[in-house]
Amino acid sequence: MSIKVSQLTKTYGRQKALDQVSFEMNPGEILGFVGPNGAGKTTTMKILTGYIGATSGTAHVNGKNVERSSFEIRKEIGYLPEHNPLYPEMYVKEYLNYVAGLYGLDKTAGIRIDDIINQTGLEKEKKKTIGALSKGYRQRVGLAQAILHDPDVLILDEPTSGLDPNQIVEIRSLISSLGKEKTVMLSTHLMQEVEAICDRIIIIKQGEIVADDKVGEIRTNQEENKQTILVEFDKPMDQEALEQIEGVNKVKKIDGNNWLVESLSKEDIRQNIFNYAVQNNFIVLSMQKKEKSVEEVFQNLTK
Repeated sequence: MSIKVSQLTKTYGRQKALDQVSFEMNPGEILGFVGPNGAGKTTTMKILTGYIGATSGTAHVNGKNVERSSFEIRKEIGYLPEHNPLYPEMYVKEYLNYVAGLYGLDKTAGIRIDDIINQTGLEKEKKKTIGALSKGYRQRVGLAQAILHDPDVLILDEPTSGLDPNQIVEIRSLISSLGKEKTVMLSTHLMQEVEAICDRIIIIKQGEIVADDKVGEIRTNQEENKQTILVEFDKPMDQEALEQIEGVNKVKKIDGNNWLVESLSKEDIRQNIFNYAVQNNFIVLSMQKKEKSVEEVFQNLTK
């Protein structure tokens, strides 16, 4: 139930899609693998699932070398590709029975299929042809086939693509529950999705990893020596006076008596702002430390 990638490189002619990418994943971990279009996300996932080979470097799934044990590893991986390949003329349940046969599932496959249909919210659609389904429900069918054989490792490329907000919440909940027992790697363009369900985030840019951190820590680690404070006073404040407060680097008026105060100090400057207000007969109506969102960190690292 683990993934280990070491110095993974993939070139297409003169174009280098991956450049010595290395990372590890442990059981029970949900990893958000994110980056702009063309960064190398899908290429990495295709190598891990045995769809394409690497130019150099190694990839292991559950301790097995992907290149040497490709067929065996595919039994242990559930894969939802970016472009979900389905048979539009087949009925939902018929298709899942077909997939069960490919995996060689035994006579209990019918019970497993019914369970997966319920998990993925396909109960009302199971008697329809796949071609008659909306994009969101086709995505659910793709997720159903990925988890049907109860794999140890899930690799999901844009798993909530095409889903409406309510469906996204349901699928996120399903992925979160699966992540308690499996190793889950997913790519997405939605940073809110990473914050909602992922334990860890890897940001890749032009084939190279530019950040690898826990989701809850990447914001502070990327802005270790910078803090931004939102503060509101009870009456107009002079900008030059604010700039003279110890630790303040830059101030910007937002509107009314609201100010954005920036500092490069390692020390929390909110106490300095409060002390200045008291000494000069100002009342601080509100003050909060503004943390960058994961999306802002992503933009800073990839633009």
